[in-house]
Amino acid sequence: FLSCTRQQGHPSAMADDPDQVFESTESGASESYPIEAGQIRKGGFIMIKGRPCKVSDVTSSKTGKHGHAKCHFVAIDIFTGKKIEDLVPASHTTYAPFVKKIEYQAMDVDEDGFITVLDAEGNTREDLKIPEAMAQPPPGADELSKKIREHLADEKDFYVIVQAACGTEQIMDIKVMTN
Repeated sequence: FLSCTRQQGHPSAMADDPDQVFESTESGASESYPIEAGQIRKGGFIMIKGRPCKVSDVTSSKTGKHGHAKCHFVAIDIFTGKKIEDLVPASHTTYAPFVKKIEYQAMDVDEDGFITVLDAEGNTREDLKIPEAMAQPPPGADELSKKIREHLADEKDFYVIVQAACGTEQIMDIKVMTN
């Protein structure tokens, strides 16, 4: 028979201890959502080894002697461009990242590669780096960064398209405004 009452000063009465500090550890739960593996299609997103990926190919195997059809995912990491594969039973739950694309109007780039951009509300951001200035430049970084610098030098009005997922933001493309 267990009693549910806690006594003051008892070790299990943690809520009563004012010095008790709980560290908030980011579980990544808000960065992805659960989905049945069999529901993910080519072109969709999936988390593989903790990385947000875009599925480039899915193949399903027949149910084996243990009764699970398996999904073989071939996916590309959306930030590094690296190919990653995973095998998941079709009926099992896996996770898909929340992926957002945001357009910002490009204003300027400093010598450290930080770009100044305006959001839709007119707020300025200066914490994004152009692709070539990133710690791990993505594929095509030099080409995209060159275009950004050229358009700014030519005083063209254009947007940078930022992809955001799992706490990472990266410029993926540009879009020239048509007047």
